[in-house]
Amino acid sequence: MQLAAPPNVTGLLKAWSGGNADALDQLIPVVYNELHKIARAYMRRQRPGQTLQTTALANEAYLRLVGAQRLDWKDRAHFFAVAAQMMRRILVDATRARCAAKRQAGLRVTFTDRLPARGDEDAGLLALDDALSDLAKRDPRKARVVELRYFGGLSVEETAEVLKISAQSVMRDWKLSKAWLARELLRNENNEPRPLERDREAL
Repeated sequence: MQLAAPPNVTGLLKAWSGGNADALDQLIPVVYNELHKIARAYMRRQRPGQTLQTTALANEAYLRLVGAQRLDWKDRAHFFAVAAQMMRRILVDATRARCAAKRQAGLRVTFTDRLPARGDEDAGLLALDDALSDLAKRDPRKARVVELRYFGGLSVEETAEVLKISAQSVMRDWKLSKAWLARELLRNENNEPRPLERDREAL
């Protein structure tokens, strides 16, 4: 996926957040198309048979984005960061709803670029979300790298653009985060208690 560069998107976002209804009219097709690209990039990595489809994911993200008018939009990068976060919350909320009536054991998940890779997909996504929330408390930037790359479907270069860091930093954060999250998911799989904070592995 490429970060599209339609004319003056930053200006339109700022105008919309300031109450300009005309700006929203111009933003609608641009915003929806970009959200659909993000949703398609995410869903393309998932196994067939998912109940939540690309268009439904994009539509829900769009509705939430429209409801975020008062957000102080900074630029296009800010938009992509918020969109990735919305995708994550939509997917996790939908998964928690499905799991409410089915509590399954025997979870097995491995951390790859196609997370969750094995076992129960729903339980795997919830385990990943919990681990990612824990990672955000320890290192917010690394958690954002994972969120943008996994839930937002962005490439290394696109993630670097959004976070205003080098591609090398993204690669380093991605590698370290995957290793750390893999350990957390393994603990979850084995029902191991989490160690005290001072005993947790460094990133």
